[in-house]
Amino acid sequence: MKGRPVTTIPTPDLPALLRHHGLRCTPSRLSALKLLSTSGSHLSSAEVSAELKRLGLPIDQTTVYRTLETLTDTGLAHAVHGPGPKRYGVASEPHHHTVCERCGEVGELPVEQLRETVERIAELAGLHVGAATSLLLYGRCARCSA
Repeated sequence: MKGRPVTTIPTPDLPALLRHHGLRCTPSRLSALKLLSTSGSHLSSAEVSAELKRLGLPIDQTTVYRTLETLTDTGLAHAVHGPGPKRYGVASEPHHHTVCERCGEVGELPVEQLRETVERIAELAGLHVGAATSLLLYGRCARCSA
């Protein structure tokens, strides 16, 4: 299973971005969005919480989880389900995901690389695919396959 690393997105005016999506600019939302935007990977709520605490931000685990769900609900982040905990990420371009069934590592595949495949799957399944459609491809990453 080979995906590419998660794409980081530039951190624009994050307070304006939150407000544009109808959200108040709270410290937890701002911190979580900035972390996801710059991390280069998909993170679980526990990983986000641990990193924010390491940075000296006093945000409890429940607030982090609620914040990540809010960011996902408004489209500022996305969630990837796999073995282990749900992982959250943001990206500058639409993409599909690879998920390692053993370690839970999440990778990205650009939409363009799988456009024909997704169209064929939609045709076979009788689905009307939306712009936010994402495939989850499960397997074993190179590290777990060795």
